[in-house]
Amino acid sequence: MQLLLVRHALPLRSEPGAGSDPDLSGDGIAQAARLPAALARFRITRLVSSPQRRAQQTAQPVADALGLGVDIDERLAEYDYGLSHYTPIEQASKEDLQRLINGELPGDVDPHAFQSRIWAGIEDIVAGSGHDDTIALFSHGGVINAVVHRVMKTERLLSVQVDYAGVTRVLSSRSGRLSMAAINSTEHVWDLLPRNAQW
Repeated sequence: MQLLLVRHALPLRSEPGAGSDPDLSGDGIAQAARLPAALARFRITRLVSSPQRRAQQTAQPVADALGLGVDIDERLAEYDYGLSHYTPIEQASKEDLQRLINGELPGDVDPHAFQSRIWAGIEDIVAGSGHDDTIALFSHGGVINAVVHRVMKTERLLSVQVDYAGVTRVLSSRSGRLSMAAINSTEHVWDLLPRNAQW
């Protein structure tokens, strides 16, 4: 079976005290609208989302196109779930950028508990799926990095670039062994990514 790990599209910024669960921005809505065509080559049998709005809203165009519901799994939430605000990486402070470059979670987040939560969710989803199933999981950069870290045994927890609406493919063998097939495929939204605006 395969897992399609889709990072949420570009959300709005939320101010301190407003919570870390903003809606998608206008550009994010445009990015999410491209996902049905980008994922059409896969025979998706189930959709699963983080409980956070930016992930659910990213999943919705795919759900509408396929006529599928979206299952919510709290274990796929980002490490910022429950924090006071959300800041897109393009607006992050120098300190937060350096932390990400160093591959580290915010200091008040327990990295072991974060990874254990995610892995429990992934294992349950894989165990409950058939060998020929393709499951699309709509989640977050930190969550996807945690999966890559576990499967590829990377040195740092946050080790790969994961763009808005980027797609990472994980394959599961009949024995349950996971392997990476692709990381951060973004051809479908290349022109809509903030980091590519200069091109």
